[in-house]
Amino acid sequence: MFPATRHSAVLGTRSADPAERNRAWETLIAAYWKPVYKYTRLQWQASAEDAQDLTQAFFARALEKGYFDSYDPGRSRFRTFLRVCLEGFLANEHKAALRQKRGGEVLFVPLDFEGAEGELRQQEIPDGVTTEELFRREWVRSLFGMAVDQLRAECEARGRQVHFHLFERYDLEESGLSYDDLAVQFGIPITSVTNYLAVARREFRRIVLDRIREISGSEEEFRAEARAVLGVDPA
Repeated sequence: MFPATRHSAVLGTRSADPAERNRAWETLIAAYWKPVYKYTRLQWQASAEDAQDLTQAFFARALEKGYFDSYDPGRSRFRTFLRVCLEGFLANEHKAALRQKRGGEVLFVPLDFEGAEGELRQQEIPDGVTTEELFRREWVRSLFGMAVDQLRAECEARGRQVHFHLFERYDLEESGLSYDDLAVQFGIPITSVTNYLAVARREFRRIVLDRIREISGSEEEFRAEARAVLGVDPA
C-alpha cells in the first residue's frame, strides 16, 4: 500500500475511473510540462514555437499510447523514465506532424509558455551538464515554483500574509536582511520574525514533500527524491 496524504498520480494514470485518470494527468502535466519544454529548448535547440508544439504533442501522445503504463518504480525514478520517453518521442517526431497536435485535448492545465521562456532568458546552463542533470534541475525548479505558489495561496487564505512575505524576503530573494532588519521593516518583534519564518519554512517543506509524494511511483522513490531535493529523509 502506498502511504500518502495524496494519492500517487503516477499510479492514477492507470486507474479505471476516468475522473481519477484525468486528475492524475493534470497533476503530472502541471509538474512536468515546464521541464519538458525547457529541456526541449535547451537540449534539442528547438525554437520556442516548435518546443511548444513538441511539449503539447508529447503529453498527447503519452496519453494516447499509454507511455507511462510500463513504468516500473523498481527500475528507475519516474522523472528519469519520463525523460527517456521524451527522448524517444523527440527523436522520432517530425515538424510536419506537430501542427496537428497543438492544443490537444489532453492538456487539462494551462501552460504558461511565455513565462517559461522568460525564465529561460534569465538562466545560465554551465558547460558539461548532462542531459539527466539538466532535466533534474528544471524539475526541481518547477517543483519549487509550484510549492511557492501554493504556500502563498495558503498563507493568504489563513491570514498569514506576513509569514509569506518574510519567507519571500529572507529565503527566496536572499536580500541580505537580518532578522533585526526584517523586524523593523515589518514593524513586528524579532521573536515574531523567528516564529513566522519557522512556520512558513515548515509549511513549505510539507508542500514540497506532498508534491514529491504525489508524483512518485513508490514509497522508496518518494524517499529518494525527498533526500535529493531537500537533503533529508522524510519522517
